[in-house]
Amino acid sequence: MKYLSIKEAIKKGKGNVDIRGWVYRERGSNKFKFIVLRDSSGIIQCVAKKENFSEKQWNELKALTIESSIKITGKIKEDKRSPVGYEVEINKFNIIQKADAFPIAKDKGIEFLRDNRHLWLRSRRMTAIMKIRSTVFGAVHEYFRKNSFYEYQSPIFQSVQCEGGSTLFNVPYFKEKGVFLAQTWQLYAEPEIFALEKIYTIAPSFRAEKSQTSRHLTEYWHAEMEMAWASFDDILNHGEELIKYIIKKVIEKNSEELEILQRDIKKLNISIKKKFPRISYDEVLKLLKEKKNMKIPWGKDLRTVEEDKLSELYDTPVIVYNYPKKVKAFYMKEDEKNPKVVHGADFIAPEGYGEIIGGSERESDEKKIIQRLKEEGENIKEYKFYLDTRKYGSVPHGGFGLGIERVIAWICKLDDIKESIPFPRTARRWTP
Repeated sequence: MKYLSIKEAIKKGKGNVDIRGWVYRERGSNKFKFIVLRDSSGIIQCVAKKENFSEKQWNELKALTIESSIKITGKIKEDKRSPVGYEVEINKFNIIQKADAFPIAKDKGIEFLRDNRHLWLRSRRMTAIMKIRSTVFGAVHEYFRKNSFYEYQSPIFQSVQCEGGSTLFNVPYFKEKGVFLAQTWQLYAEPEIFALEKIYTIAPSFRAEKSQTSRHLTEYWHAEMEMAWASFDDILNHGEELIKYIIKKVIEKNSEELEILQRDIKKLNISIKKKFPRISYDEVLKLLKEKKNMKIPWGKDLRTVEEDKLSELYDTPVIVYNYPKKVKAFYMKEDEKNPKVVHGADFIAPEGYGEIIGGSERESDEKKIIQRLKEEGENIKEYKFYLDTRKYGSVPHGGFGLGIERVIAWICKLDDIKESIPFPRTARRWTP
């Protein structure tokens, strides 16, 4: 027996169909039993008439509960009264498992839903988000492979920090101390560009951030690239094109899911059609002062509040570049004309979703890197492998990291980034 997905059955439109799934909704009367069945492709209303079944079978149908699993054979036909315009009249059924009383109801709060995330994943909302998430991952792979990048992996256990020691997760590693979960692949990616030249990865990254905000996770997925012979503009161009490619793929493949999430596709299309504004850090300070009455001293990093106010001025991501050196990482290249700033950039998403890409041209001067590491109190010996890349055929290069969950949160217009990942991890949540 070949079972059709619900979407395939609706496409067929008429005739006999065999479908299977889980009870999404159910109601009944003395003569009829209505079941809204769901599977991974969608939902459809199924109706059983009492007169067509034995008393035993009818009692089984009457006793069906939410999330019970069932196989159904019946005749599909168009019916404008049903939720999707089609209905299946049940001829036969086979109950695979009658579910216990399902604990999730409409009145449950956010924390309850997160405590029961393993069940909440079945909701239409979470199903829609997870489908879009899958498309985003696929789009990243497609973009880089189409642009002749090689996929490359780096270790999760690392001995050096790249994004500041305050967010490192120390882990027990036999008798060794000073082993951490990866904040990024970067320091282990740069050595490979001297062989493969253009590389990318999608991998988990870990930041021990205590921030309890709607845009922070302690474990998230990172799409990163590193490229030899690259100028700063090359890095920014790839970042912009990748974002446009992701949005385009989601709109092409997930229009139904975006509708379930009530996302305005027109707002996403703007970011495909328009070129992203590129604004220097200095220009941002001037803009925020003039447009938002915010006086920010030069040399201060942009916080969430400044990023959000800046995003209100644009309907696409905005690229902020040439940040002060003192607020950026040791590996970012100094600007040749102004050594107080670096060739580093953040892509700030519209609608208040914050930074979605951070990237830079990498510093090629070994002495400058050593000086910055000393200023940050790092043990230079630990970075020998990294410094060697500047001794043997160093070339201009750069890269960026894109936060997958932040991009998903923006595309889906989610209230909280924790919705964008199956099982969110934060300073307060590590289960289920």
